[in-house]
Amino acid sequence: MPLGSTGEFAYLTRAQKAAVVETVVEAAAGRVPVIAGVASTATADAVSQARDWAALGADGILGVMEAYFPVSDAGVVAYFTALAEATDLPVTIYTNPNFQRSDLSLSAIETLSHHPRIAYLKDASTNTGRLLSVLNRVEDRLGIFAASSHVTVAAMMIGGLGWMAGPSCIVPRQSAELYRLCRAKDWEAAMALQRRLWAVNEAFARFNLAAAIKAGLTLQGFEVGAPVAPQAALGPAESDELGALLRHLGAF
Repeated sequence: MPLGSTGEFAYLTRAQKAAVVETVVEAAAGRVPVIAGVASTATADAVSQARDWAALGADGILGVMEAYFPVSDAGVVAYFTALAEATDLPVTIYTNPNFQRSDLSLSAIETLSHHPRIAYLKDASTNTGRLLSVLNRVEDRLGIFAASSHVTVAAMMIGGLGWMAGPSCIVPRQSAELYRLCRAKDWEAAMALQRRLWAVNEAFARFNLAAAIKAGLTLQGFEVGAPVAPQAALGPAESDELGALLRHLGAF
């Protein structure tokens, strides 16, 4: 899922975003779907991005609505509807109230759930009760994905399909095992693993998002560079703390 929050979408030029999508599509080589992020304050620009990412081979769109001025529910619905109608790709709508001026209300989510190409919701609200409210409203029309702010096992227990979360980038094997346990409904083992992994979510929340992931990847031998300025890389002490945590979890 390129061009998500951890993917620093807010800091990249349009050409850089296109390069990211193209690179990920090429690397995935059809083995897994590529869900490319679209984010803009302007509807026309979001539509243009979606069409470009589709042309580059993306299999789906993750839609974010940025805002400078507040936007009404009708404006929010119109933005995501235009995004869904820009291509033939399935759309995941993404709400992250910690960083967005215009959140997706329950009413807007319910309205959007009736669009045939809006298939999923990613929620980063930190409010798991809200996820249950969404599930009750949309019934089976939307698949629900959690973000790193939710306790993954809790989201899966109430009917979530999975999670789209930055921390999984640095503990992929453990995250895949957690997913397997949840799908098998082995909740006791899943919670035991969730408790161990939660320290990664805590570190992710405490440090700069992209900086934590880039530091974690660098520690594991992937030279991904520093966060885009004006973000700053983790300091030596922070990097050592993250490295100790990842070693304890068996990430490297």
